[in-house]
Amino acid sequence: MPIFSGQKVTAGQLNRLQPTTYRAGTQTVALTGPLTNADAPGISIAFTTQTAGAVVAATIVCDFDPTTTIGGLSSGRLFIDGVGVGEFAVYQQGPGTTGDRGSTPQTYREVIPTAGTHTAKLVVTLATGMNLNVYSSVLLTVYEAV
Repeated sequence: MPIFSGQKVTAGQLNRLQPTTYRAGTQTVALTGPLTNADAPGISIAFTTQTAGAVVAATIVCDFDPTTTIGGLSSGRLFIDGVGVGEFAVYQQGPGTTGDRGSTPQTYREVIPTAGTHTAKLVVTLATGMNLNVYSSVLLTVYEAV
C-alpha cells in the first residue's frame, strides 16, 4: 500500500516499513542418516507478522558431511508453518570418492498469507552415512506490507 502526500501515517505503518531479520544457526547436534524429513535441531525461527501478505526472504545452508561413500541424494528444505516451500538444497557425493564435504545453500522468497505467529525451520533428508553437521543455518528477513 503506498503512502500518499498529505496522508496521516500511523505508528503501525511506520513500524512495518523496517524489515525484521532472524537467524538460527549452529544446530545443537549433528544428524546422521538415513533420515527422511527430519527437523534440524535448533534450526527453527518463530516470527510474527502484523499484516497478511508479508514477504519472507530466506537462505538456508546445509553442511553435508559424509562419513563413508554415499550413493544417494541428501537434501535440506525450508518449512514454514509445517509446509515445505520452494526448492531443495541438494548434495550428492561423486562416485567412489571419500572425504567430500559441502555447505549447500538455497534461497527462498515466500508470501505469508495471514497475520500472526509463524515458524520457519530447516528440514532434511539424509542418505545412509550422511551427516548434517552443526554448521547449518537459516537466515530469514520479513518484509511487511504497509
